[in-house]
Amino acid sequence: MRGPDPRVVLGLHRSRHERRLLTGALDLGVTALDTSTNYASFRSHQILARTAGDLLPKFTVSTKVGYFPGPDGAEHSLDPVRLKAAVEEAAKDLGRAPDIVFLHNPEQSLREAVPYNKDLLAAACTALDDATAKGLCTAWGVASWDPSPLLSMVAPAVPRPSVLMVRAGLLVGARTLDAADTLIDAWDLSDGEVWGMSPFGGATSASVWDRVDPCLFLQAGGRLSRVQAAFRTAYHLPRVGSIAVGTDEPAHLGELVGALAGQVEERTVQEYRRLLRDRSGDQSS
Repeated sequence: MRGPDPRVVLGLHRSRHERRLLTGALDLGVTALDTSTNYASFRSHQILARTAGDLLPKFTVSTKVGYFPGPDGAEHSLDPVRLKAAVEEAAKDLGRAPDIVFLHNPEQSLREAVPYNKDLLAAACTALDDATAKGLCTAWGVASWDPSPLLSMVAPAVPRPSVLMVRAGLLVGARTLDAADTLIDAWDLSDGEVWGMSPFGGATSASVWDRVDPCLFLQAGGRLSRVQAAFRTAYHLPRVGSIAVGTDEPAHLGELVGALAGQVEERTVQEYRRLLRDRSGDQSS
């Protein structure tokens, strides 16, 4: 069965939140915007409302809760009361209810909460589920940098998220890819309900992209640049319907939108994943 058309989400992590970037995104047909309560030193929502409040209704806006200002910088918490308050504050600062609110990297607190982590995750997810029911956001999800710690905690007591966001791309390890697939299956999520993030593992200027040719993963791959090929392939590692990608340059965003026309060679992707698993097994033995 053919999956949904791939979609680009403009991510604002490390972004300068400039108005020209948002207008450029709209010109390219990119109408999804992803931020977080802790981006821009916990000022992302306020900056967006101040610099582009009139543009926000043209976007579907997702944000994340889970990090809070602390005495020594950002601290993580899954306290349901704090999470609900963060959702309320996000809606207030944005001037609108977010379309999606993600529970941000829950594994960070769960690792420190054994043996009560399953109850902690259930309470946090229930808080976001309740916030959605009350109209504070349209839907909620989970954004996880390392989904492995979540696998043993998926249970009937944990509400099912509408969206899962995980790392995607050629630089994601076999363990993380397999954990993402397991979580996707456990929550019975379709491709359109799974988002990818960090498709370049940091930056397109990293030396790895000079040494590796991602065009090998595409049908007629020579039509796209290496950066474009890496981005297009990321939709299959793991299989996702959307990818949140950060940039401050509309031209770079346009290059990535252009990559969506490429077609991925699925057999090559599956062979690559087999090689990753083999290498991972060798290193752990």
